[in-house]
Amino acid sequence: MKNYTITVNGSVYDVTVEEKGAGAAPAGAAPVAAAPVAAPKAAPAPKAVAGAGSIEVKAGAAGKVFKIEANVGQSVKKGDPVVIIEAMKMEIPVVAPEDGTVASIDAAVGDAIEAGAVLATLN
Repeated sequence: MKNYTITVNGSVYDVTVEEKGAGAAPAGAAPVAAAPVAAPKAAPAPKAVAGAGSIEVKAGAAGKVFKIEANVGQSVKKGDPVVIIEAMKMEIPVVAPEDGTVASIDAAVGDAIEAGAVLATLN
């Protein structure tokens, strides 16, 4: 068995390939990939915190943070975009669930995020 680390579209994977017979895989055989391994980060995502708020602004889909629309301390109305995420080549606004003031931005442009991740908080 041989272990390799590969990167596909920015995601790092550890792959183990099993060799059978005289060191060659049979025709049509494919390597078996292990679970994805998180890529090491150079530095933690910057967080602008002015006291974490009680209202969470959560991502509706997995993707990457494309743009931050609001700043800490900014007043927002229900439905105002706070963060824009990119998923499947579409820009999806993540909006304020209610009126408030942005207390923290908990993601940075370029961050990969999961559905339901808290991207910001409001007071």
